[in-house]
Amino acid sequence: MELPFLNRIEEMRRLTRFLRRGTGSLATMYGRRRCGKSRLLQEAIAADLGIYFLADEREPSLQRASLAREMARLLPGFSEVQYPDWEALLGRWWREAPRGTTLILDEFPALVSMDASLPSVVQRQHDLGKDQGVHLILCGSSQRMMQGLVLDRTAPLFGRSTEILKIDPLPAGWIREALPELSATEAVEAFSLWGGVPRYWELAADFPDSWSALEDLVLDPLGVLHQEPLTLLLDDLRDPAQSASILELIGRGCHRPSELAARLEKPVTSLSRPLQRLVELGLVVRDRPFPGLEKRTLYRLADPFLRFWFRFVAPNRSALARRLEGMVASIRADLSLHVATVWEDLVRASVPGSTLFGLEWSEAQRWWSKAAEVDVVAESTDGSALLVGTVKWEQRTDVGRALGELERVIPLIPGSEGREVFLCGWVRSGRDRADVLGPEWVLDRLR
Repeated sequence: MELPFLNRIEEMRRLTRFLRRGTGSLATMYGRRRCGKSRLLQEAIAADLGIYFLADEREPSLQRASLAREMARLLPGFSEVQYPDWEALLGRWWREAPRGTTLILDEFPALVSMDASLPSVVQRQHDLGKDQGVHLILCGSSQRMMQGLVLDRTAPLFGRSTEILKIDPLPAGWIREALPELSATEAVEAFSLWGGVPRYWELAADFPDSWSALEDLVLDPLGVLHQEPLTLLLDDLRDPAQSASILELIGRGCHRPSELAARLEKPVTSLSRPLQRLVELGLVVRDRPFPGLEKRTLYRLADPFLRFWFRFVAPNRSALARRLEGMVASIRADLSLHVATVWEDLVRASVPGSTLFGLEWSEAQRWWSKAAEVDVVAESTDGSALLVGTVKWEQRTDVGRALGELERVIPLIPGSEGREVFLCGWVRSGRDRADVLGPEWVLDRLR
């Protein structure tokens, strides 16, 4: 099932502005695979003024022939010539392409992997052909390679992009646009499995419910997403084995660098750079207790799909390969615990900019100490108050009791003294009163 084109309003605005420039310009687009980069480009570029080429890793001569055939749609006879190198093909394109035309080279890193001279050729032809009014968009799923080819200071194309667009997964609120039959509670459960990747939503839409989709697409060794995280790591990391090990340990509950180092039998100092790289790629996030205490940092997986995969699939691949029904049943039994962790993240993400108790709130964080833990703590934007909250995903929650327990913890929270403190609960069952909120409220704010 093909999904409608969702969100990307700001990206479309920037692409439209880019395409209206009078001089030939370069745009760079990158981000994790399956997040809708190609769909965005195809929505933005008119068919009669754009050449879209999806690269692969064939020999350069075959790639040039394929690209020339695409270019022939606008320039008849263009593909009747054999081009000995990229200089010849791109040079002719920039000389003859109509003003206002856009050339899109999708998966640009695949072209460069077969011919390392290509970025320099593109840079030369782009610089020479600026006055022709022909635009170029370079796109790729490998964030590491795109940054190295276009965004690194030593790269031939550095500094030439007038637009640099990083395409991230969609916010959780959009999943109900993609899967409108879901209730708010079901949408939270679905997002906890698929995250914000539109292609995963599209695949899941062909199944009667989220669990059926999960069994077929992820848990089954033949499922199209069974090895998806390993493919993502290959895109972006030089040492995917070490990174996969770190991600699996975090997914299974090792959140401190010292715990990770002990399990990997390595000095903790050796993990600083790998963890930093995973943070830069958006695969891992640092958690610091309110109000941001550096020395108590924990690490967790940012993406719900990766969190599920490294928690349940990675450590059990052998059992899943043997199709042991008991393993699948145990995963299903533990699924609500996984959903609860994602629900907490969604609640915290929904607080900034929201109005509660007549005040607007800043970033929400966890707070913890040896004595207690609080799911949500946020300052009002004017600094006058604190929001302190509890997040639950049980079928039924005694909200009064939960808020009462929270009230006893308030004196332990840094910054609570002398400020008004508002208590709030986020629960699965919905909104019962002003200080008890549910999935509908959260998803409405994550759009």
